[in-house]
Amino acid sequence: MFQKKIIEKYLSKIESKLLVEKYALYCSIFADKEKQENIRNSKEEQYQEGFIRDLFCSVLGYTIKPEANYNILTELKNETMKLKMKRTA
Repeated sequence: MFQKKIIEKYLSKIESKLLVEKYALYCSIFADKEKQENIRNSKEEQYQEGFIRDLFCSVLGYTIKPEANYNILTELKNETMKLKMKRTA
């Protein structure tokens, strides 16, 4: 998906301790076998908003609308959620 040099460039800018902490948080959410099974058994619409909160908010640190200073929001159209993210400096 991305060239190896691009991945290495951005990974080198991330503090190792933070990367380890965020990966552990990611695993605590998504490596849970029971949760994986529940996700597989859910309709797409049932977990869309939860996925955004789990990954983008909990792990990656985005703030979802209606919270103050949000930088991510969802838009519902015909039961399909679209994700809009504000660019950060």
